[in-house]
Parts: sequence; structure tokens; C-alpha cells
Amino acid sequence: MRAAAIEPGRVLVFDADDTLWENNVVFERVIDDFLEWLDHPTLDRAQLRTVLDDIERANAVTHGYGSKVFLRSLRECLERLRQRPATEAERREIDELAVALVTHQVELMPGVADALDELAGRHELLLLTKGEREEQQRKLDACGLLHHFRAAHIVPEKNVDTYRWLAREHGFDPAGAWMIGNSPKSDIAPARAAGMNAVFIPNENTWVLEHDELDLADAGLLRLAAFPDLLHHF
Repeated sequence: MRAAAIEPGRVLVFDADDTLWENNVVFERVIDDFLEWLDHPTLDRAQLRTVLDDIERANAVTHGYGSKVFLRSLRECLERLRQRPATEAERREIDELAVALVTHQVELMPGVADALDELAGRHELLLLTKGEREEQQRKLDACGLLHHFRAAHIVPEKNVDTYRWLAREHGFDPAGAWMIGNSPKSDIAPARAAGMNAVFIPNENTWVLEHDELDLADAGLLRLAAFPDLLHHF
């Protein structure tokens, strides 16, 4: 962990879901309800979750992210386990289980608003989030944070090419920029591969498909316990 502060005027790029506000915890609650509702006669919850994770992994590649794709995955999971198409009643039941995804209000992580207020006075802030455009835009509009950012981008995927594009789009040197997020797979690893520095702020509710191994000895990686800790370094 660095003791020295980063000089002012850097570009700081922020992830949104599970970095600025809670997100995946709502999906996890729906999954818990779904697995309980399935009440499979032979598979335990861990085995059922493995089936669902495999389906979500495949659908993310083909269909992207967001609540609509998630509902698709739940239906496909039911159909695979019961070895038949879902009935109309079952589809309605799944939709009712997942209503929290639509009604959930944006809940900022502790200290985010105050920290961004200070950071915006010292650095140039950008926001980068992936997912279904309409769904992500709804959260951006509701969060009350957009005035802190020079720009906010919604992209279908966050990979090395995405971060290289972002640097070209805003004309910054990746070596002097920092990506800040909770996902090793989408925020940290591809940003480092694109030449950016990164700040990893773990979230215990991070989606299992966003997990990845990180080299915590990497000189370009800073690991912090909570969002307000950024103020000690930036």
C-alpha cells in the first residue's frame, strides 16, 4: 500500500455497480429465493448454483448483462433442471421473484458522495460501466453523482480494448491514469493490461463471474478496504 499521495491532475476512472452503489446483492437475494423455490429433489444449493453460474457465463458472452439476461438465465436453469420448457405459470413466478431488480433504488456505498466531491476538485473523473444501456442509464440518472464526472460511458463489455478506447477518446496517457473498481475481471485486470494503474476495492457481494486472481505485489495496483480510503492516496 502506498503512503504517498498521487499528485493532482490525474485521470481517475470509476466503475459504477458495486463500487459506487450496491448492485449484485439484489441479484444474490433473488438467486437465493429462486433456488429455494426450485426445491430440487437431488441437487443441493451449491450444485444448483453451479448450474446457474454456467448458464449465466454462457449468456453473458452471447447476450450481455443486466436483469433481462439474468431472468433469461433463471428460466433456462429451470428448464435444464426439469428437462422441459417452463410453463407460463413458472415464467410468471420467476418474474415475481425478480421484481426487486426493477424496483430496487440506487443505494450509494458509504462515503462515496463526500469522497467524490473532494476528488473532483483535485482530479479529472470519468465513469465507466457495463451492461444493458437503458438499465444502466436509469441507475446513472438516479445516483445523483453525474455532476462529478467529465463523462460517463456505458459499454457492453469492459476488456483491454475498452480501456484503450477510453484513453484515446479522452486523450490521456494510460500510465498516468487509474481505474477504480471492485471487479478483478472487468475493472482491474484489463485496465492493467491496457497500461493503466488500478485501485481494487473489494465488495463481498461481487458477482462470482467477476472474480479473478490478482497479483497484489503488482506495483501498479493499490488495494483499499473502503471507498473513502481513496482520499488518503489521491
